[in-house]
Amino acid sequence: MNKETLKENLREIPDFPIPGILFYDVTTLFKNPKCLQEMLDHLYELYKDKGITKVVGIESRGFIMGAALAARLGAGFIMARKPGKLPAEVVEETYAKEYGTDTIQIHKDAIAPDDVVLLHDDLLATGGTMAATHRLVQRCGAKQTFINFIIELKELNGRKAFPEGVEVETLLAL
Repeated sequence: MNKETLKENLREIPDFPIPGILFYDVTTLFKNPKCLQEMLDHLYELYKDKGITKVVGIESRGFIMGAALAARLGAGFIMARKPGKLPAEVVEETYAKEYGTDTIQIHKDAIAPDDVVLLHDDLLATGGTMAATHRLVQRCGAKQTFINFIIELKELNGRKAFPEGVEVETLLAL
């Protein structure tokens, strides 16, 4: 994977969503067919031999690569969403994030005890959203979990949000 090509195609937006935040916009990577294919190919190579049975994508940018990767791996895809978006019975976690608190939900029956689950999102900052999603997947009884992001903001130390022994991979560390 050509990380420089990905970095060159990544848009940076200062003061979004609030003043003082530098937002990394992955939509520019998704609209570029070469970047999209490189990311998907690299993710597939990372996880093709891990026995992944389900991929959980976090609302909303995690849905894009998460669903594509699930299809490529022959796995099911699960959406982790904000409250009120899923129609069946849910489990949820409330968590702190960079600028407030939020809640994430998945369907209660989304994960089975024999599932090997890959959790995917676009960005690792403080790790709150992913840590909450990881707790949900664990509560549902997943046999094993892996965590993946497209971008990691290293200075925020988001990896500390996850239990030791959980494999965390990122495509770009900034």
